[in-house]
Amino acid sequence: MGMGVAGNTGKFGLMALVAAGLLAGCKEEKNAYVAPPPPKVGVSAPLKQTVTPYLQTTGNTVAVNQIDLVARVEGFLQEIDYTDGQFVKTGTKLFVIEPPPYQAKFAQAQAAVESAKADLAQAQAEFSRQSQLAAKDFASQATLDQARAKLGSIQGTLDGDIANLQTAAINLSYTQVNAPFDGVVTKHLIDIGALVGGTTPTTLATLVQMNPIYVTFNVSEQDVLNIRASHPGVARMDAEQLAQIPVEVGTMTEDGYPHVGKLNYVSPEIDPSTGTLLARGIFENDTRALLPGFFVRVRVPTGQQPDQLLVPDVAVGANQAGRYLLVVDKDNVVQQRKVTIGQQVGSLRVILSGLQPDDQVVVNSLQKAIPGDKVDPQPATIAQTDVAAVKP
Repeated sequence: MGMGVAGNTGKFGLMALVAAGLLAGCKEEKNAYVAPPPPKVGVSAPLKQTVTPYLQTTGNTVAVNQIDLVARVEGFLQEIDYTDGQFVKTGTKLFVIEPPPYQAKFAQAQAAVESAKADLAQAQAEFSRQSQLAAKDFASQATLDQARAKLGSIQGTLDGDIANLQTAAINLSYTQVNAPFDGVVTKHLIDIGALVGGTTPTTLATLVQMNPIYVTFNVSEQDVLNIRASHPGVARMDAEQLAQIPVEVGTMTEDGYPHVGKLNYVSPEIDPSTGTLLARGIFENDTRALLPGFFVRVRVPTGQQPDQLLVPDVAVGANQAGRYLLVVDKDNVVQQRKVTIGQQVGSLRVILSGLQPDDQVVVNSLQKAIPGDKVDPQPATIAQTDVAAVKP
């Protein structure tokens, strides 16, 4: 009996040792670390394009013409022939200041001219007759001189009456206030029946020309030199040459620069207090999308720069050292590359330095790319359609 128990005990012990060994082997195999595969990131070489750099600034829209409509003769305001804020064409009647007094003065001046013409005709006939008689010694020289003097006096009277008639006609024309150019008329400032045009000028309303429209802005001396360098034909900056330079603007609520005009004036001297000079562009404004007084964004092309490198703007990072890109080297290791950036072109950014044309820039899954770590680079494409302002 004792031997049987000992034999069983040995048998069970052996089995326990085998089971323990197997469990230990399984546990060791289960806890072994398996490194995860490197993350996949999208990479692409930078685009290489010709880029048009721009001078970017801000400006204001200004009416090409804006005048006060003033009563030039005295009288009671008889008519207002427009609606406040109405767009009117050149020559449109806007106000009428009681014409009857001025019509009467015109008629009176007209009658004086006719009377003087009749007197002149009689004086001319008398002078002619006296001249013929004097030639035959039938009239004295004194009589001839009197006829000549009378003729000259009446001629002078007629000239004065004609001048008075012209003045009366001008004053009569002033009783009707017309639009001198196409534009929008502001609200009327004087009501019908009010006395206008007294000792002080009376402003009836204001007329504002809406098309075309100016945009004024200030540029620095360096900006002017850059524009001249990129446009050799505009060195003298005369009107014809300035018209070769386009100007683009956009309002605060518009995307991009939808309004395109031409530069038409640059101040001949720099303001020493600011170091800038005034420039002005002119724009067609048929739809009246631009109103005088708007604050606008302005850009002026300063030439073309070939072979510029561009990457998506979202790929450009920033830290205390400046701007950087994440680049994958030949060993698929991420490197942080310090770069100098240029202008933004659509959704892309020009890289001025720090990047080579064959560098593989991380453009997708940027959060997975950690400098110093390996990645699994996947070919990506920088869409050409993103290059909104790049010209071939």
